[in-house]
Amino acid sequence: MVIIDKSGVHRLEVRCCDCPNVTSPDIQMFQHRFFPASFNRPKTVFTFRVLDDFLLNNLECGTSALNYYSKLWRMTSSMFPHLVPDRYRELMRVARQWRQLKTMKWHGFGHQYDNPNAGDLALFCPARPQPGINISLSGDESLDETPSWKYTQLFVMDRNFKAEHLHPIKPFDEVWLSDGLGFMVGKDRYKKHLAEAADTVEKSSCNNHQAVNQANAAQHKLESTGIGGVAYFQKGERQAKHAIRCS
Repeated sequence: MVIIDKSGVHRLEVRCCDCPNVTSPDIQMFQHRFFPASFNRPKTVFTFRVLDDFLLNNLECGTSALNYYSKLWRMTSSMFPHLVPDRYRELMRVARQWRQLKTMKWHGFGHQYDNPNAGDLALFCPARPQPGINISLSGDESLDETPSWKYTQLFVMDRNFKAEHLHPIKPFDEVWLSDGLGFMVGKDRYKKHLAEAADTVEKSSCNNHQAVNQANAAQHKLESTGIGGVAYFQKGERQAKHAIRCS
């Protein structure tokens, strides 16, 4: 069996327990802090600590999966890295599943069978005035009736025109792990919005305005042409962003 760890890529002989009433091999792997790349007949496993290390490197250092696995190649055999088993595609798949499991655990879905609803995996915004949480209102008082100087919400919208997403080559093979569960809108709501929204071409009075020109560029190969964000500001830079895909 191929075992990928922070120390490198290793080949070890592993025998699962075959006793009566024993759990399946994949569950046995999980109990020993190994994440199998497949579940029927696992031949490759990743240790929990290498998955945590990759997610941290990807978040803080911007390390891609290819560069991270290349590092494991070199750590395993600096002289003959081409002889090390290639499990780059398995790392890509398992890292997505590991990130999803960690996110569900952080939001309280680790040990229950309830499926999260839309937005349940988004970070809670403690800065926004919310009755019963950080605002105490009397029985006959509401936010609409309070003075504007007391509770005021400011929303700022912005967009990233370079965060483009191409149409998938094989859409039937696409697996959505958190469709609409976080800050991004679900694909069904997004397609419904595209069907109802009117497509207008914005004309700029400026000469060679890059943002407008890029927005009006050819888009037939793109499923989405950017990410629009709505941020709630309370004071200074304290904010909670809610991003949606834009067409």
